[in-house]
Amino acid sequence: MKTPLAYPLTVYYDASCPLCRAEMETLKSRDMADALHLVDCSAPTFDERATAADGVTRAHMMARIHARDNAGRWLRGMDVFAAVYAAAGLHALARIYASRLLRPLFDRLYPWIADHRQALSRFGLPRLVALLAPNAPASCRHCARPPPR
Repeated sequence: MKTPLAYPLTVYYDASCPLCRAEMETLKSRDMADALHLVDCSAPTFDERATAADGVTRAHMMARIHARDNAGRWLRGMDVFAAVYAAAGLHALARIYASRLLRPLFDRLYPWIADHRQALSRFGLPRLVALLAPNAPASCRHCARPPPR
């Protein structure tokens, strides 16, 4: 049995990428339980000393999204997306990202997307995020379910 994640998650992402920034900000706006702490690893002030002790450098984080749960366990790539979408109350998308059937496809596709994220941003892909993960309406924020603890 897989050990449940310990929230909150600290998510290290490239905010210099419009696609990455739009997705993380949209998910954070839906995070009613404060289960996501976003860290821009592209910022000039980002200090990798604490993460490098675990063998995770800024270069690793700039290449692929990373997150660390409250117990110190690291997630990378599609594991991060499954966890952050669940934390944002988008459980159906989280289950799709974690699907044993689809996961091999996502695990092959994600590195290509990550490597081309700046170009994909120029083609308007950040707008797609709004369609897949719209912000929770202010009147319905109380309906958002927190992630499992």
